[in-house]
Amino acid sequence: MRKNPLLGKFDTPFGVPPFQKIKAEDYKEAFQKGIEQQNAEIEKIVSDTATPTFANTIEALEESGKLLHRTQTIFENILSANTNDTLQKLAKEEAPVLSAHDDNILMNQKLFDRIDQVYQKRNQLKLNDEQNMLLEKTYRRFVRGGAKLSASDKEKLKKINGELSVLSLQFGDNVLADNNAFELYLTDKKDLAGLPKTVIDAAAETAKAHGKTTGWLFTLNKPSLIPFLQYSSRRDLREKMFKGYIMRGDNNNKNDNKAIVKKMVNLRLEKAKLLGYPDYSSYVLEESMAKTPKNVFRLLDEITPPAMNMARKEAVNLQKLADAEGNHFKIQPWDWWYYTEKLRKQKYNLDDAELRPYFELGNVRKGLFDVLHKLYGIQFVPNAKIPVYQKDVQAYEVREANGKLIGILYMDFFPRSNKQGGAWMTAYRKQHFENGKNVIPVISVNYNFTRPTGDTPALLSLDEVETMFHEMGHAMHGLFSQCHYESLSGTAVPRDFVEMPSQIMENWATEPAVLKSYAKNYKTGKPIPDALIKKMEAASRFNLGFTLTEYLAASYLDMDWHTITKPFTGNVNTFEKQAMNRIHLIPEIVPRYRSTYFNHIFSGGYASGYYSYVWAEVLDADAYQAFKEKGLFDHATATRFRKDILSKGGTEDPMKLFKDFRGRAPKPDAYMKKKGLK
Repeated sequence: MRKNPLLGKFDTPFGVPPFQKIKAEDYKEAFQKGIEQQNAEIEKIVSDTATPTFANTIEALEESGKLLHRTQTIFENILSANTNDTLQKLAKEEAPVLSAHDDNILMNQKLFDRIDQVYQKRNQLKLNDEQNMLLEKTYRRFVRGGAKLSASDKEKLKKINGELSVLSLQFGDNVLADNNAFELYLTDKKDLAGLPKTVIDAAAETAKAHGKTTGWLFTLNKPSLIPFLQYSSRRDLREKMFKGYIMRGDNNNKNDNKAIVKKMVNLRLEKAKLLGYPDYSSYVLEESMAKTPKNVFRLLDEITPPAMNMARKEAVNLQKLADAEGNHFKIQPWDWWYYTEKLRKQKYNLDDAELRPYFELGNVRKGLFDVLHKLYGIQFVPNAKIPVYQKDVQAYEVREANGKLIGILYMDFFPRSNKQGGAWMTAYRKQHFENGKNVIPVISVNYNFTRPTGDTPALLSLDEVETMFHEMGHAMHGLFSQCHYESLSGTAVPRDFVEMPSQIMENWATEPAVLKSYAKNYKTGKPIPDALIKKMEAASRFNLGFTLTEYLAASYLDMDWHTITKPFTGNVNTFEKQAMNRIHLIPEIVPRYRSTYFNHIFSGGYASGYYSYVWAEVLDADAYQAFKEKGLFDHATATRFRKDILSKGGTEDPMKLFKDFRGRAPKPDAYMKKKGLK
């Protein structure tokens, strides 16, 4: 009889998941066994007649549920990166079961009584910093999970959590389905006007991959969408592509997300009020660096006016360019990318197509590895024997300079119809200690980059280059973790701090000295010319008003949805329009994410947290100054950053970690200067 590979020890190099051996039905059995196992472990804790202690209650709880946690981690990661109909169906079946299991633990009165007893004695226990943080976070997690509610309110909260878990999955599935449903299939060469050869070749490959013998196929995946919007001189087709993208989840079809948005914001409000908060944002932000919605709005309100002024000036310049061509239309959102690219070419003699030959994926990856080697002395050793979940995925051993193994890294570069959009880092196993032994992390970085076409390798845009560095910053946070407890390790930090280690990495990508080392023409091997680097530097703030404004608009939209204090009964699109009118968003720009495809907040963990990128950017700009002051690859500074920030996970307050590294609280000066806002 076949054994379920999820139930035993993984007989693989470094104990990574045995992807090829796992079948969809294995997850269901492992979920069930994992729940049963953790229930037995919880029962053992609550039936212990000994006085509750940190060891027999807090640590025992931390150690419980290992099979369930491992199964859930693998399942959810594959669901994002390599899904199928069977897994999506199973996810919806299991979501309420898993939600109920979590709630049963968090609302277990006997268990909470024991936790509370330990918590009340915390000042006499002589715990170290990490133990103190585990106790504090465990106690807060239970209180915020409903442990102090009445029996009837606990039942209400369980019902809400169960509904939210399913709705969140459905939202993401709908976005993916709408994304895949859209196709712009062209058969007439005239329709390709303005498009570079590389873009045309990629569209021909996409057409073949979709079973078409001729023609060119464009999709809503970013490597197809963005170049089309940048270069296509067919305004009607640009409009079609752009509207296809921004109308995902808003097509009044079976994938429509408007009803889900309405249900989710109301359920979240109901949950917050049950737990004693005026709105969902107040509930979420209590655990963040920002602490309150008021502080988030203060930050957004400070940055938005100058950003919007920049965007207005940019819109005027784009309109002048369109007028000069003899056009008689007002610039629309689907025109912005096109005329921006033209203006960049005109103003700086620079366009995206000129840069791509210097950003061949293999060279960029090598450059990234070199930067990390210079900073931390680490090395990345490819290992084809490590199992992967999809043939394109690459696996590496990450080792110290002395050869000591730090962890395993997966890199998944290209779009697939069964892979969610965007870019993200995740862990298949987080670093922690088990029986006194360090368990190494298994980390994955996931992208949706431009694929190779024919004889042309994968040539990245500058944005994709920065994204590669960004996600690797998250990976370092996971790989360099040195925490005893798994729940505190790696990226287990407040949402508005987690982006700091990733965003700081982007700075190295465009440093001239770093560019010269990796940005080499894929045909000639010659490094990027100084003249081109100077153009990049000159254009670095070009279109920044647009970039900031579309991001800030989405941040406000997120906050507006989650600061409602009464159940929402209106129209989702009307609410969104009113939210954008309040900040005076110009009509040429739409929010980076509209409500109906805002996966970050309705299918991810960023509800009331999308602002965190700009919050973290203030921190990263300041922290990067430490390197600028001492040297880009100053070993002492890098060692301090690794020790004070990256290794600590969530074991200490993030403001303390920042102060330990920088020697003071963060200042916004470097950020405002970098963005040209002062």
